[in-house]
Amino acid sequence: MTRIERGFAILLLLSDGRLVTAPELAERFEVSVRTIYRDMEMLSATGVPVYAERGVEGGYRLMEGFFLPPVSFSRDEAVAVLMGLALARGLRVPPFPEKLESAEQKLVSVLPERMRALLTETRRLIGFEGRPLDAFHPEEKPEGDPETARATETRAVEIFIKAVLDGTQVRFGYRSTYRRGNNAPPVEAEPQGVLWDRDRWYLIGRKIGSTRSGGQRFWRADRIIDIEATTLRAQPSPDFDVRKHLGRRWLADAMAAWAKSSPVRIRMTPVQAERLRLDWFFGLSSFERVGENEVIMTYGEVDAPYVMQLVRWLGPGAEILEPSEWREQMKNELERMRAAYA
Repeated sequence: MTRIERGFAILLLLSDGRLVTAPELAERFEVSVRTIYRDMEMLSATGVPVYAERGVEGGYRLMEGFFLPPVSFSRDEAVAVLMGLALARGLRVPPFPEKLESAEQKLVSVLPERMRALLTETRRLIGFEGRPLDAFHPEEKPEGDPETARATETRAVEIFIKAVLDGTQVRFGYRSTYRRGNNAPPVEAEPQGVLWDRDRWYLIGRKIGSTRSGGQRFWRADRIIDIEATTLRAQPSPDFDVRKHLGRRWLADAMAAWAKSSPVRIRMTPVQAERLRLDWFFGLSSFERVGENEVIMTYGEVDAPYVMQLVRWLGPGAEILEPSEWREQMKNELERMRAAYA
């Protein structure tokens, strides 16, 4: 951070009228107290009305009304913006976490005094809970330290978003659950947008050299390895609109492809099928009514234990049809369970 940037950040901190000590500023910006003293001298020399209050409880204060003219926010508009910032801060991986705080400070600094209390009230009265665990689709645990994994994912999202805005290409490694090991060749891509769903970030772009129709791909940010921005220009995608993927249409397309490459067919009752239709994931499967009392569900899966867990949860009436080897595994498992209750 340059001296000018630090000076502006100090102004933002002082803009709400609080008294801030030099040691607090030094700790926040990771500089010495003497450097803070010099920063304050610079601000005063440029005409900024920074006042120093001496004593044990002394510190620096900015003259009220100096900073920026009030923005004409209604109460509801201010609450809506603050709630958006709070929601972003509550994500498991918030992109640009440092910028969220400074953005909130800028917003508060331009609000009239009577509106600033909304910040405290918003934090006190409105909360956002994290995503609950999903028993049917457990996430793989990150390798190594979880905090390091989150920091790596945050960096991937930030670099990708910047590349979208700058119109440049990116290069990264990708760890796919369908490919064992991390020996996949690096991906070179033209970023198009990002999508957040169920506490995960999905990076959307066109893979350079891809022969897939349309060329559009989705990559989960937590599986990105060693991402880096490049200076190569990306071709704009005038037809891209992230709203086309909302309502989990992006997942429906992916599941249709998985059902072709790794099909699983389960016979069940109509009542069981209706229960699964309500699920965010299984509801996107293909359901074919067969006769009066049977439905065949088809979807894609590569791990047999997940399918057998689903069948056990559904209970009597559910039966694996394909793959045939999984059907045999299910039979053996049920026989062992029956023996345990004999």
